[in-house]
Amino acid sequence: MRELTYAEAVREALRLEMRRDPSVFILGEDVGKFGGCFGVTGDLWQEFGEDRVRDTPISETAIIGAAVGAAATGMRPVPEIMFCDFLTVCMDQLVNQAAKMRYMFGGKAKIPMVVRAPVGGGISAAAQHSQSLEAWFTHVPGLKVVMPSTPADAKGLLIASIRDDNPVMFFEHKLLYPVKGEVPEGEYVVPLGKADVKREGSDVTVVATSLMVMKALEAAEKLAAEGVSVEVVDPRTLVPLDEETILASVKKTGRVVIAHEAVTRSGFGAEIAAIIAEKALDYLDAPIKRVGAKPAPVPFAGVLEKYVLPGTDDIVAAVKEII
Repeated sequence: MRELTYAEAVREALRLEMRRDPSVFILGEDVGKFGGCFGVTGDLWQEFGEDRVRDTPISETAIIGAAVGAAATGMRPVPEIMFCDFLTVCMDQLVNQAAKMRYMFGGKAKIPMVVRAPVGGGISAAAQHSQSLEAWFTHVPGLKVVMPSTPADAKGLLIASIRDDNPVMFFEHKLLYPVKGEVPEGEYVVPLGKADVKREGSDVTVVATSLMVMKALEAAEKLAAEGVSVEVVDPRTLVPLDEETILASVKKTGRVVIAHEAVTRSGFGAEIAAIIAEKALDYLDAPIKRVGAKPAPVPFAGVLEKYVLPGTDDIVAAVKEII
């Protein structure tokens, strides 16, 4: 099977859906001729023109406001927010409008929009450009939340998200954009709400999201050399969440580590831990462990950034604590 980078897989999904459905269009800062801040939209502007790949003013409020209006009147917008940190500027449009309109209009209004936003650190972009804020949006009824960790998942989940009639928050880690992986050609859909077991194991389950899936797989390799068998589960979508796959893995191994790059305190890992405690407590042979960022703004200096953000060694240490 051919290999694409994560960024290429996202662009292929956009291209295929824009060719299939003329109501799909992209809008955001520098998404057009420039090709996107991280180069993801690439040459789509050349194929589809400025009407369907729209450069906007530097106003996240305007970007999301326009997308909500377009979605409510029959279009399928895919707005890009250059860094997920800037979602803070347009929270009213997302939380009080997009998430609630279908409910408040008794199902007569649909808001089929996908908000793409890069998350995470690792590039010395400092405190205002390095956050992982996905847990905020999982708390809001009416929003779906997606976090692909591989190129194939990025393509399949983005296509599924664009076809969904609800607002979807689609989070892409910056460090995953250059990562290559096998990606099926043509139409390829990964359903929302279905987790994936990235590695089979028997001693401990690591539930990881986004970039931390790669870190978990690296940790699993290190631990395998010491005789520890690690199962890695990637939820892929946080809302809806595939509880069944996660619980089945925990019941099999009896131990669980939950890893995400977001700050540990009140991160989505806490929700997963609560679900496991409520529904699989009798199967646990050790306490649930969480791995996440320290409760500090992400520093600019690389050595400090590495200290604040979680990595492979943190997952290894957490596993060893409960084995």
